[in-house]
Amino acid sequence: MGTEWPGLRGLRVLDLTRLLTGFGTLLLADLGADVIKIEGPGGDPGRHADPDAFAAVNRNKRSVELDLRSPDGRARLLRLVAHSDVVVESYRPGVLTGMGLGYERLRAANPRIVLCSITGFGQDGPYASRPGHDLNFLALSGFFAVPHRVKATVDRVGVRVADLAGAMYAALAITVAAASARDTGVGQHLDVSLHEAAAAWAGPLLPPDRSADSPLLTGDNDVFGTADGRRIALATFEDKFWVAFRQAFAGDFPELADPRHDRRADRTLAKADVHAMLADVFARRDFAWWRARLSTMDVPWAPVYESAGEVLADEHVVARDLVGTLPGSATEPARRQVRFPVRFGAGLESLRSAAPAVGEHSAEVFAELGSAGQ
Repeated sequence: MGTEWPGLRGLRVLDLTRLLTGFGTLLLADLGADVIKIEGPGGDPGRHADPDAFAAVNRNKRSVELDLRSPDGRARLLRLVAHSDVVVESYRPGVLTGMGLGYERLRAANPRIVLCSITGFGQDGPYASRPGHDLNFLALSGFFAVPHRVKATVDRVGVRVADLAGAMYAALAITVAAASARDTGVGQHLDVSLHEAAAAWAGPLLPPDRSADSPLLTGDNDVFGTADGRRIALATFEDKFWVAFRQAFAGDFPELADPRHDRRADRTLAKADVHAMLADVFARRDFAWWRARLSTMDVPWAPVYESAGEVLADEHVVARDLVGTLPGSATEPARRQVRFPVRFGAGLESLRSAAPAVGEHSAEVFAELGSAGQ
């Protein structure tokens, strides 16, 4: 759906990030910003590590190839900085400054520039120089301390939570800082820590201790296996949903006829017993039986999808056009991708152009600056 609504059109972002930290600049690109991906010789290593993920994180961007280790590459970057609003980078603290491209140097080239540095632990502090990846940041953030399920150790999920959370905070902070810079003529340095972003997500759900009486830990909000090995997510947190579920299936499973756990507080206190009962109940019928019965009820439940095919085929996903086709290019095939997950009343087409080839837009971008940019 095309539109003249400008979104972030007019905002120029130089993207020096690599791998998943580029998710933040993807959000800006989806919303209309001119995101120019600055890549060294050979390009972002994400191109080779996971081409599909790279294609998803770098759609709607342009690519300029610059060797920032060379004086010429640095000079050309500073020329771009002079005509841009934002620089986003994900080097370890001090690396950009060591190349002669720290915030003070960028600000000298453009007082309005906003530099957003995305690192594991921030620009200072005892852990600032530590290497790390998503799992390390989650381990320190409280992610594993949020109550999870009865008698189970919290384990990691496949989604790179800290990377994506940090990138989203970066995108939000960038839009605010860039708007301020346009009003005041003065930019700033944004210090984004992936560890702190994950901690901010975990924080509201962290109990004061790991008490078994935590109201966040319940026996009826969990994933249960069916007789044929499929899994179902049940989330009868509210009393009305628990009662509806219990009464609907009491005829098939006599243990559900017992009303003792109809209040949330009682179910929480008896979480281990409730969980064991539900695990036994779900294991007695196959997935198709449960799906047929639950689909007619006003109860929060869902099948657990464990393949991309199931996700893409879901009737609600199809009806909402959540997944569309990103056009291909000379170097990229057309791909099915999840669109920007907000519907704007004025319209937004986020699946516009494929991830660029390394340096695909180098000549184009510098031509836009005029001969002085060469």
